[in-house]
Amino acid sequence: MAARRALKAVLVDLSGTLHIEDSAIPGAQEALKRLRSAPVAVKFVTNTTKECKRTLFERLKKLEFDIAEDEIFTSLTAARNLLEHKQLRPVLLVEEGALEDFQGIDTSDPNAVVIGLAPEHFNYQTMNSAFRLILDGAPLIAIHKARYYKRKDGLALGPGPFVTGLEYAADTKATVVGKPEKTFFLEALRDLGCSPEEAVMIGDDARDDVGGAQNAGMLGILVRTGKYRQGDEGKINPLPYLTCDGFPQAVEHIIENLL
Repeated sequence: MAARRALKAVLVDLSGTLHIEDSAIPGAQEALKRLRSAPVAVKFVTNTTKECKRTLFERLKKLEFDIAEDEIFTSLTAARNLLEHKQLRPVLLVEEGALEDFQGIDTSDPNAVVIGLAPEHFNYQTMNSAFRLILDGAPLIAIHKARYYKRKDGLALGPGPFVTGLEYAADTKATVVGKPEKTFFLEALRDLGCSPEEAVMIGDDARDDVGGAQNAGMLGILVRTGKYRQGDEGKINPLPYLTCDGFPQAVEHIIENLL
């Protein structure tokens, strides 16, 4: 890893770190206000594929988070950017609420498969149709491959098991566009004008948030909220820069030790 520089930016995960569905993590709004008062840029990065960015932003505003819509960078945006760059016509295996972020993308005569978290689509007929397209040469694009995520009623399967099933059946490898991919983090930092060595990531997913960020050259702070389970910090190498109880404690550490 390159030598650390003065901290310029903080990337913050959303689901599981600031909120779980329609409930805020205790103390998160006040901690974000405190972080806003520090001399660092703040950006919010998420693998959420259940809803478009506009709906996610409205949810966060109802929870009284101090967030602007253009500060949110999603894996849906990264997927759209890839489709436009490669001029692909996808089958979109995403939730109805996420389709808004793909408006204008040609989906006629599809030659690619894009898969996110889409429980309504994860049935034999739909998955088999995707499998056949991939066999015919269509690239498989995974918005992300999270194993599971946190809902109010407990942990729930993410898109990862379904992406892996298609990879196994079609003997192929998906292109992953969201966290933990290095390109995702670099794209998120691009308009902040700083390098990975000048940034820190806060999230509840040891592999996708913290491991991905640290592999990109950032510091990673793991919070014990959301999907976190005891021992998660030991599942990545190098270990997280810091593991703490929640977002307020992460902000406290940043202000007291990194600025």
